[in-house]
Amino acid sequence: GPMTIQGGALRTYPFDPQVDSVQVLLRTDGRPLNARIELLQGPNNNKQVIELYTEDGLDRPFYAIIETPGSGNVLRIVNTATVEFPLSCS
Repeated sequence: GPMTIQGGALRTYPFDPQVDSVQVLLRTDGRPLNARIELLQGPNNNKQVIELYTEDGLDRPFYAIIETPGSGNVLRIVNTATVEFPLSCS
């Protein structure tokens, strides 16, 4: 199920090399959504970053499929909002 990430917090999701892509859905209860999605790849930690903002994370949630070829992939979701603005990640 969805996981709540409080404002200022982050969650890290490592996954197996067999995983070719991951789906990310971020939303709120109607409050603004401020987040950073980081994909760290391989031993050198090459990083791809998505910074996102939406005024209303219920009406306009963020959904993406992110390609994750190779091994050593880690997805990190950072709630860059203040503590009053939790987000839901699934």
